[in-house]
Amino acid sequence: MASLSDIPGRVLLVGAGKMGGAMLQGWISLGLEPARIAVVDPGPPPEVAAMLEARGVALNPLNGGVPAVMLLAVKPQVAPDVLARVAPLAGPDTLVVSVMAGRTLAFLEGYFAPGTAVVRSIPNTPAAIGRGITVAVPNASVSPEQMRIADALLKATGGCEWVEREDLIDVATAVSGSGPAYVFLLAEALAEAGTRAGLPPDMADRLARATVAGAGELIVRSGIDPAQLRRNVTSPNGTTAAALAVLMDETKGFGPLLTEAVAAAARRSRELAG
Repeated sequence: MASLSDIPGRVLLVGAGKMGGAMLQGWISLGLEPARIAVVDPGPPPEVAAMLEARGVALNPLNGGVPAVMLLAVKPQVAPDVLARVAPLAGPDTLVVSVMAGRTLAFLEGYFAPGTAVVRSIPNTPAAIGRGITVAVPNASVSPEQMRIADALLKATGGCEWVEREDLIDVATAVSGSGPAYVFLLAEALAEAGTRAGLPPDMADRLARATVAGAGELIVRSGIDPAQLRRNVTSPNGTTAAALAVLMDETKGFGPLLTEAVAAAARRSRELAG
């Protein structure tokens, strides 16, 4: 397993918005020397710009040599223009890592020299607090050592899982990439249901937030299968059982709805990728 100190050169971060900024903070907190990082971004958020200045990270350097790693964290819609400008900065041994949604390995490879090592990945928004999960896939040119380096960089904002087939990135996008929105909707709907049942809106919101956050933390800390955790809090013929009888309906319950939702998101991810 590689560490950030094993990177044999400079890391060039292209795009320092929310995701890029979170990754940058994670790298520095894990010991990557700021002097070994450079950022390309015409207008980073004020808080990121202040961090760059305070840490001595180079912003939009005119030179600095060929980077060991180029990490692409720009919005996918501006990728063609940005890649046309930054791809010439890469060398034959540069590892290119993308965290852009919907941009395929073939798309990325088209901007770099043949044989360039490219990793496509999809993180999610909890990366902003170091609790994200990223799913990644390498192209055929990525060496085992480069894969370990990419893994270390991507784990700076949480966990990282690797797949061998690129089509699974679309499924991962639907599960973990879009998944936080499903959880936020759960908290939103739970609060609304509590309000409709008679709770004051502000109290219903606090209860829903704390319940979703606490249950998620219990899954992480306990290591127990979620199905078993569900059974542990479901007394026979009790209140939870009554609610679950509705939520677990085989035709219109939570399971079928979520299956349909994930399929729709995966389908849309494939459409966006072309």
